[in-house]
Amino acid sequence: MLHPNARQETVVALVGLLVAMTLLEMWASHRENRKYYERRDTLTNIYLTALAFLLNLAVGGTTFFILHFTWQFRLFEIHNAIVYWVVLVLAQDFLYWALHYIGHYCRLFWAIHVTHHSSEHFNFSTGFRSTVFEPLYRVFFYLPLALMGFSAVDILYAYLVTQLYGNLVHTQYNIPLPKWYGLIFVIPSHHRVHHASNIPYLDKNMGMVLIIWDRIFGTFREENLPEPIKYGLTHQPENMGPVNVVFHEWKALVTDIRKAPTLKVKLQYCFYPPGWSHDGSTQTARVLQREWEEKAVA
Repeated sequence: MLHPNARQETVVALVGLLVAMTLLEMWASHRENRKYYERRDTLTNIYLTALAFLLNLAVGGTTFFILHFTWQFRLFEIHNAIVYWVVLVLAQDFLYWALHYIGHYCRLFWAIHVTHHSSEHFNFSTGFRSTVFEPLYRVFFYLPLALMGFSAVDILYAYLVTQLYGNLVHTQYNIPLPKWYGLIFVIPSHHRVHHASNIPYLDKNMGMVLIIWDRIFGTFREENLPEPIKYGLTHQPENMGPVNVVFHEWKALVTDIRKAPTLKVKLQYCFYPPGWSHDGSTQTARVLQREWEEKAVA
C-alpha cells in the first residue's frame, strides 16, 4: 500500500536527520562543555548497535516469514489507505509498549533489555544502544498485526519508522514543543525519566511514539524531581567490557537461580520483576517507590 521508493526515501531521510542531529549535539556538547558524550560510552553504543544490526540481518528472513505466514490467517483487512496506516502505527506502537513493559517487569527479558539502560550518559547515540537479543523474540509480539491484515513489509516498515522517532527523543537538550504535543507524543523530557535511575523514575514512560499508553496504564511520570537525573542502573556494573556489557545481568540472574532453594523460587527469579528476591535482600522498583513515597510524606 506504499510504494517501495517512498519507504526507502522516508527511511533514508530519517536516518540522515538522526545522524546530522547526533553530530550537531556532539559538537554543541563539546563547545558548551556539557560532557553529554564520553568516548568509551559512545564506542560502546556503536558496538551494541552493530551487534543488534548483525542479529537483525541474521533473523530478518525468519521474521518476515513468520509475519507473512501468520498474515495468511488474517481476520480482516482495511482497504482505506489512511485508516490502514493510522491503525497500523497505533497498534504497532501499543504492542511495542507491551514489549517494552515486559522488558522492565520480567527479569528474564530485563536481562536482555538492560544493555539499553546501562549507559550513565544520555544523548542521541544512546538511542542506538540496542537491546541486542530482542530480534530473537520481538516478532511474536507483532503477530496480532499480521492477524489484523497488515502485511509483513508494512509491519516492519512501521516498526523501523517508529524506532527512528524513538531515537530522536534521546537528548538532554530542551526542545521547545507545544504543551499539547507532550500530552500525546513522547518528548525528550519523558524519555529522560525513562533512562533515569532515581527511584521515583524507575520503570516509567515506556512509550516509543505515543505517551498515551503510559498515561492510560499508570506508568507515566513527569520530569519533576528537585534533584538532577542520574542516568544508568541502580547498581551499575564495574566491568563494562564488550562481553560483560551484554551478559552482566544474565550472570547475576544465574547466580540468583543457583542460590534459590526450590524450583518455584528459581522460576520466580526468572519471571518476577528485577529486584525481587526470596529473602528480601533486594527489592523491586515498586517496593522502593512505595518506601520513597512514605519517606517523602513523613
